[in-house]
Amino acid sequence: MTRRAQNCQTMTELRQLIDELDAELIARFSDRWACIERAAELKKQEGLPARIDNRVEEVAHNVNRLAQRAGLDANFYEDLWRQLMERAIAYEKGKLGEPDK
Repeated sequence: MTRRAQNCQTMTELRQLIDELDAELIARFSDRWACIERAAELKKQEGLPARIDNRVEEVAHNVNRLAQRAGLDANFYEDLWRQLMERAIAYEKGKLGEPDK
């Protein structure tokens, strides 16, 4: 996207940009969810559990670092990603037939 917030001259333009960004974010989350679905399939084939703690921590660390670099509230985005990961793990547990503890 080439438009930036600082180029918006009215609230209408800014709101349109926000709506476009929201649509892009949802599309990317959809792409990410497709990866989660595939991960469940591969974990089943490879005999891996839904929760792999070191991977959870690696992703959380990566998001924290990326958020810091972008000048964002790193703790907020790490917390948000941990929620995303917990939902993904719950989904994978269901696909793998693991008990939800």
